[in-house]
Amino acid sequence: MSAPARKILDDLRRARALVIHPRDEEGAALLEQLRRLGCEVSLVWPPPAALPPDIDTLFIQLDDAQVMHLLPSIEEAEPAVIAIVAYESPTSLKAIADVNAHGVLNKPLHARGVLTQFALARYRWGYEGRLTSKINRLEETMKGRRTVEKAVRLLVELNRIDEDAAYKMLRDKATASRVPMASVAESVVSAHEAMSGLGLRIALAEKT
Repeated sequence: MSAPARKILDDLRRARALVIHPRDEEGAALLEQLRRLGCEVSLVWPPPAALPPDIDTLFIQLDDAQVMHLLPSIEEAEPAVIAIVAYESPTSLKAIADVNAHGVLNKPLHARGVLTQFALARYRWGYEGRLTSKINRLEETMKGRRTVEKAVRLLVELNRIDEDAAYKMLRDKATASRVPMASVAESVVSAHEAMSGLGLRIALAEKT
């Protein structure tokens, strides 16, 4: 087995899965197949009031309107979702989109399709997670830059210095305090806003 294939199987074995499906022959077969793969899995029916907090993968039958109350819980938990549908209809397509499904299994269920959709869903779920983390980091970086720019403008105005000197002041303080420059800038902005609210002004640089 190649290293990439082994990595995929190892990821599937680490999954903590929940199957929301009637306790019928198909449900039992799906449960048994997932257990043979080595992942931690359980089956529930009827659908619970909310998803348990410790799952990261969800197999869910969407042909029953009873599951729609789980949408807020799915959105909060953000698991990899494999939708199970019996009919291709506008209603089922909408349900698939509503749960943000990463993979789809059509009924009647066949063993040979489960592994592919399981692996695909886990891959897409992981990719989305990495992309979201990258976006969050970029947003934090942009927020920090905007805060630094605002703090620089305040220092220029309050101390009658140029932007380079104001930027150096923030950088030197951050270095001396061993904190991010954005944290120092946020303190400057917060202090100014607090003092302004009292009708006061502050000078943050020592006069030479």
